[in-house]
Amino acid sequence: MDKQRSIDLLNRAVSDELQAVHQYMYFHFHLADQAFGPLAGLFKQIAIREMIHVEMLSERILFLKGDVEMVVAGPVEKIHDPQEMLKKARSMEEGSAAEYNTFALECSQNADSASKQLFETLVTDEEGHFDTFDKQLDNIERFGLNYLALQSFEAEPASGGAPT
Repeated sequence: MDKQRSIDLLNRAVSDELQAVHQYMYFHFHLADQAFGPLAGLFKQIAIREMIHVEMLSERILFLKGDVEMVVAGPVEKIHDPQEMLKKARSMEEGSAAEYNTFALECSQNADSASKQLFETLVTDEEGHFDTFDKQLDNIERFGLNYLALQSFEAEPASGGAPT
């Protein structure tokens, strides 16, 4: 097994996952500011899941006696439209799933079955995230702005009293 090759692939995945964390938290902040509570919460929860991916990848890198490179893949895209945010997120997840499938195959050829299994687990998670974002986009396309407008009610205070 070429440990360094596996470490390089794992670090590339760390970079991608960190990019997703940054992008999704950016979306979370802006959606919360627009009072789209449920959609903001969705991005926050998936960002947390991506942080767990970074941890899993890092543990494997350290096991292989490598160093974790905490380098973000690129800058955060400043998107403020909820539909465009979902399109970007869906594209990111689709790209990650395809890339991790390739990494799993390479790890298999490199006789590193543990890293292969880790990448396969990540593929399953990324495909699940893709599906979640895709369903949200479908809802916006089917119901239009009404779907997003209904989400803004989630941010209203639950005090039961009149607004001040």
